[in-house]
Amino acid sequence: MSNEWQMNGEPEAPLFIFAHGAGAGMNHEFMENVALGLVDKGIRVLRFNFPYMIKRAEDGKKRPPDRAPKLLAAFEEWIDKFADEKVVIGGKSMGGRMASHLAEHPKVAAIACLGFPFHPPGKPENFKGEHLATITKPCLILQGERDTFGKREEFADFSFSDKVHYEFLPDGDHSFKPRKASGFTEQGNIALAVEKLSQFIFEVYDAS
Repeated sequence: MSNEWQMNGEPEAPLFIFAHGAGAGMNHEFMENVALGLVDKGIRVLRFNFPYMIKRAEDGKKRPPDRAPKLLAAFEEWIDKFADEKVVIGGKSMGGRMASHLAEHPKVAAIACLGFPFHPPGKPENFKGEHLATITKPCLILQGERDTFGKREEFADFSFSDKVHYEFLPDGDHSFKPRKASGFTEQGNIALAVEKLSQFIFEVYDAS
């Protein structure tokens, strides 16, 4: 198996390019569960590792993420390599934030962000979502209600363009995991996220 990329799904299916978060690569359980869930819905999913994560896979040494320009350049390479005319891109946490900065790429039809990192936990003043107020492509944000990188109650204070649509995963944390006492399950929230995400992807491809 390649340390760089993995494709799942039928060749003719709509493509979703899915980037990982800062701390774990493309084969992390969350990435795997969402990707294979989308494949079951009839979507083809390309996962890839950013350059720093490829190096970690090779030697096992933890590294901080590359700087944004390098991450964005790597993301664009995968878009240019695998996308035909239009493609939906997205990612988990940092991967979704990077995807949202590529909205103006000519091949990008829409963006999906799973657990958008609006700010570091406990530091709402360090806001990372200003560009979502002016984004011009359809953008779906799937967020856990308890996500410390941006909780449900904070959304009233965030500015979004009319292209942004957001949905909440009940009692979910940054990886959509709920508390046991909530009555919700991680598996149920992942399934709900996959359902919302697959609907969004099909709508985009049907409209383009």
